[in-house]
Amino acid sequence: QVRLVEYGGGLVEPGRSLRLSCTASGSIWRIVSMGWYRQAPGRQREQVASIGDNGAIDYADFVKGRFTISRDNSRTAVWLQMNSLEPEDTAVYYCTVLTSPDLNDYWGQGTQVTVSS
Repeated sequence: QVRLVEYGGGLVEPGRSLRLSCTASGSIWRIVSMGWYRQAPGRQREQVASIGDNGAIDYADFVKGRFTISRDNSRTAVWLQMNSLEPEDTAVYYCTVLTSPDLNDYWGQGTQVTVSS
């Protein structure tokens, strides 16, 4: 079991920045991938960014050049630096990890990000 807790959401104006944090506890030695998803009202949950155990990073096209994912080497934390925020980035952001060898995914409770003037 892995427990995830997100921090850092809030209300910001367009063009501003936010940094989301996620702390992991429990069976962290099983984690092989960490990432962020988001879900806007009335829309399906979508992947934002992920980072694998080998450091490989993947971003959704809609955040490339604006968001940066990073993690600590102990797999106890993952961050999402969000710059140049747009109203379309408004959503609940979820931290997620994938574990091995069971290939289970775990989710945090989500943190609300609202971009509005």
